[in-house]
Amino acid sequence: MKEVMKNERKRTFLLITIPILALFVCFNTIPLIRGVIYSFTNFKGFGKYNWVGFQNYIDLFTDGRVGKSYWFTFKLAVVSTVVTNVISLILALGLNSKIRAKSFFRGAYFLPNILGALVVGYIFNYFFTYILPAVAQMIGVKGLSTSILSNPGAAWIGIMVVCAWQAIAMNTIIYISGLQTVPEDVYEAGGLDGATGWKQFRHLTFPLIIPFFSINMVLCVKNFLMVFDQIMALTKGGPAQSTESISYLIYNNGMSGGQFGFQSANAVVFFIVIVIVSVAQMKFSSSKEEQL
Repeated sequence: MKEVMKNERKRTFLLITIPILALFVCFNTIPLIRGVIYSFTNFKGFGKYNWVGFQNYIDLFTDGRVGKSYWFTFKLAVVSTVVTNVISLILALGLNSKIRAKSFFRGAYFLPNILGALVVGYIFNYFFTYILPAVAQMIGVKGLSTSILSNPGAAWIGIMVVCAWQAIAMNTIIYISGLQTVPEDVYEAGGLDGATGWKQFRHLTFPLIIPFFSINMVLCVKNFLMVFDQIMALTKGGPAQSTESISYLIYNNGMSGGQFGFQSANAVVFFIVIVIVSVAQMKFSSSKEEQL
């Protein structure tokens, strides 16, 4: 009887798993394989195509526009990751302390994560284009009297602000979860040894929340490297292609620019880069955790 029930249970789990696996293969694995195949062709997104071997991959390393997009994307990812984690950790420390209306503030700070990235992007587009320049003219700040989104050298800062503003919400929640795992006894023992303020954070709090810091770093870098919605809503890669991220370049030139095969090769390379960066981060974080 027990054996029959065990077999029925296995069959049930199998029936649950198979449809999900089928959906994953149809909407993830097969498109990935087809994308890799197209990366070896001159496919334009329609019509016939020919095999070109590794020519698309060779051309990637000589294309100035691709190199510029990689530089912009990594610069944005690094700066946004640093800003997001610094502000998130400070907010988490404040929201984890004994303050009034703690639950309200946690809910308020999490609100940006609920909103869609495109919605947030269009709101900030209006803010940077109309509200901020108007306020700057009123107070006499000439540097902000025009939209920073129209400045090739400063447009990336506006995108970074939007990316960080929305990402801070989730990071703060993760840091709060980490801070709540730190036993009060640790702080009491540290207080007896004179560890207060910055010393307490550096030698007690931060080492104990390293796993949560690692999670946030990996998620931030991965998400910011794949930035797309904010670019679409704020600048569409402009001005003068100065804010063209890799994801936006792949979408724009691949779907409407007749470079489907070439951008498929770009997507394959970008996928490999993200995997390498994520694995390197995880290994580095694991080594730090072992040292501590």
